[in-house]
Amino acid sequence: MGSYHVPMPGGCSRTMKMVLLFFIFLLLIAPGVQGGGKVTLSRVEEVILLPWGIKLTARIDTGATVTSLDARDLRIDGDEVEFRLSEEYGGRLLRLPIAGWHRVRSPMGRQQRPAVEVDLCIASHKVRVKANLNDRSMVKYPIILGRNALKGHFVVDVERRPKTVPPICRDQSDRQEKSVPSPPLQTSNE
Repeated sequence: MGSYHVPMPGGCSRTMKMVLLFFIFLLLIAPGVQGGGKVTLSRVEEVILLPWGIKLTARIDTGATVTSLDARDLRIDGDEVEFRLSEEYGGRLLRLPIAGWHRVRSPMGRQQRPAVEVDLCIASHKVRVKANLNDRSMVKYPIILGRNALKGHFVVDVERRPKTVPPICRDQSDRQEKSVPSPPLQTSNE
């Protein structure tokens, strides 16, 4: 038995096909994008610390008000703070102006931490965020992205597979903070 075809008036079937193809195209070119231009992140994503181009694994924490960055060997010098990133992330020594102080609740009780402004590449967004500095050597992630980094650009889907939105920002080098070069590695001939 053959198929039966009912013609649609005014070429509706062609229009329907075009609309369907358009929506499929939108789904393919915009993975992770919600309505309103917001990008959907998982609970763990890669971010880039700008302008240094240092890729960090970030824990997305909607319960944290403020972003927190791993800072080793923290030293305050007047209105600036000097700290080192962990060796796993290059061990770079950074010196930045203190942008304020944050009172933070932690398992150790209430703490007062220095905060700096940093630029982060998160997905395709370059975001300037205030981050408090803390030695995070005892935890898994070197940076926690709090609500101050997420607001206006991102939504979080905790069921989404981690690291699904790679950080790709167009201009990654327009800040000129002081970066203290890491000292050369000491080698011994023993």
